[in-house]
Amino acid sequence: MNLQRTPPRPGAVLAALAAAQFTVMLATSIVNVALPQIRAGVGLSDGGTTWVVNAYGLAFGALLLAGGRAADLLGRHRVLIAGLGVFAVSSLAAGLAGSSDVLIAARAAQGLGAAAIAPAALALAMDVFPSGPGRGRALGVWGAVSGAGGAGGVLLGGVLTQAWGWPWIFHSVALGTVLVLVAVAALVPRAPGRAARQFDLLGTVTVTLALTCLVWGLTTARGTGWTDARVLGAILGAAVLLGAFVVIERRRPNALVPPKLFATGRVAAGNLLMALLGSVWIALFFFLPLHQQQVLGMSPLATGAGQLPLAAANMLGAWVAPRVSRRIGESATVTAALLTTAAGMLWLARISADGSYLVHVLGPSVLIGLGLSSAFVQLTALSVDGVPPQDAGLAGGLVNTTRQAGGAVGLAALATLAGSVTARATTQGPRLEALTAGYRAAFTVSAGVLAATAFLALLLTRRAGRRPTVASPTGAVPERRPSEIPSTSRVG
Repeated sequence: MNLQRTPPRPGAVLAALAAAQFTVMLATSIVNVALPQIRAGVGLSDGGTTWVVNAYGLAFGALLLAGGRAADLLGRHRVLIAGLGVFAVSSLAAGLAGSSDVLIAARAAQGLGAAAIAPAALALAMDVFPSGPGRGRALGVWGAVSGAGGAGGVLLGGVLTQAWGWPWIFHSVALGTVLVLVAVAALVPRAPGRAARQFDLLGTVTVTLALTCLVWGLTTARGTGWTDARVLGAILGAAVLLGAFVVIERRRPNALVPPKLFATGRVAAGNLLMALLGSVWIALFFFLPLHQQQVLGMSPLATGAGQLPLAAANMLGAWVAPRVSRRIGESATVTAALLTTAAGMLWLARISADGSYLVHVLGPSVLIGLGLSSAFVQLTALSVDGVPPQDAGLAGGLVNTTRQAGGAVGLAALATLAGSVTARATTQGPRLEALTAGYRAAFTVSAGVLAATAFLALLLTRRAGRRPTVASPTGAVPERRPSEIPSTSRVG
C-alpha cells in the first residue's frame, strides 16, 4: 500500500519558522544582562564589552543581503538549515570561550548564521501565507516573537547568569537552535532555488566593508572622541563605500539589491523607517538592563524578570497591529505606534539614581512594548508588500539588514553619547548620578528619533500607498478607490 505523508499544517510550519526568528532575536539581547559578568570573566574593556553586542549585530546586518539572495538562488530551506547549523556551533563556541578574542569572534560567527536564518525564514513564511488576512496574522506572529525574543533574552540571560553563570546563556542558545533545526527539517517544506546565476560578490563586499567602517568608527569615537583621525577616516570611508555600492548596483545585471525592488516606493519607505526604528531598538535592550543593575542594584534574575511586562506588551501590540490597521489604515497605525514608543522613551528618560523599578521603569516599558511591536509588524509588511515571489528572500534580507544596521549604528552612537555625558558628569557628582545622566541622554535622544520617524512615516506611508495601476488582460487600466484595494495591499 502506498502511504503518502500528510503535509504539515500551515500553523505548525509557521511555528517552526517563528521559532527560528525568535532564536535570532534572543541572541541579540541575551548577553545584555550578563555583560558585567562576561567582562569580568574574559577580561573585557568597556569598549570590548560593546563589541560583544556589536560583533553579532554588525555581522548580522552586513551579511543579511547576501543571505537573502543566497536563499533565493540556492533554496530557502537549504540556506535556513545551514544557517541554523552555523548558529548552533558558534553559540557553543561562545560559551566555551576563554578569552575576549574568541568570544567576539564567536559572536560574529553567530551573526553570520543569523544572516542566513532571518531572511530565509521570513521568505518561507511568506510562501506559506502568500496573501489575504492569513499573511497579516502571520506577520503579527512574526512581530510578537521578534519583540518577545528581545525582551525574553534579557529574562533568560538573567536567570541563567544567576543560576549557572554567563557561559550557559550561550549553551542554552546552542541547545535551542538544535531543537529548532530539527523542527524545521521535519515540518517546513523544501522550496526550490532559482537557476544559479552569477553572485554579486563585488556589491556584497562593498556594502559589508561600508557597514563595518561605519560601526567601527562610531564605536571607537566613544573612547577617542569624534575628532580622532581614525574615526573620521572610518566614517568617510563608509560614505565613499556606500556611494560606490549604489553605483555598482545600478550597473550590474545581477545586482545584490536590484533597483526594480524599489519600483513601488513601498519597499524603500518601509526599509528607511525600519532603519530608524532599529536605531533605538537594540540600544533599548542594551541600556535598560545596565540601568537596572548598575543604578537600581537589581540582580540579574530580577533584571530579567523586570522585562516580562515589556515582553507581554510586545506580544499584545503585535497581535493588535493588523486589526487596527484594517480599521484606521496603515499610515495612521504606523504613526500612532511610533508616537507611542516615543512617549514611552520620553517617560523612561525621567529615571533617577534614587528611583525604583515600579515607579520609573514599569510604566514606560509597557508603553514602549506596545508601540515597538506594532510598528515592527507594520513596517515589515510594508517592506515585503508587492515584492515578486522570486525576490522574497532578498526583501526579507533587506528589511532585516536595515533594522540590524540601524541598530548597530544607533547603539554605537547612543553608547558614545551616554559615555560622554557620564564622563562629564562624573567630575561633578557621584557615579550613580553620572551613569543615570548618561542613560537619560540616550533615552531622550531615542524619543526624539522616534518622534521624527513618526512624522516621516506619516508622509512616506501615504505616498507609498499609491501603488501604480496594472493593466487588465484587455488592456484597460482600471481606477480603484482605496476602499476597493484588497487587504493584501495594506500593511497587516
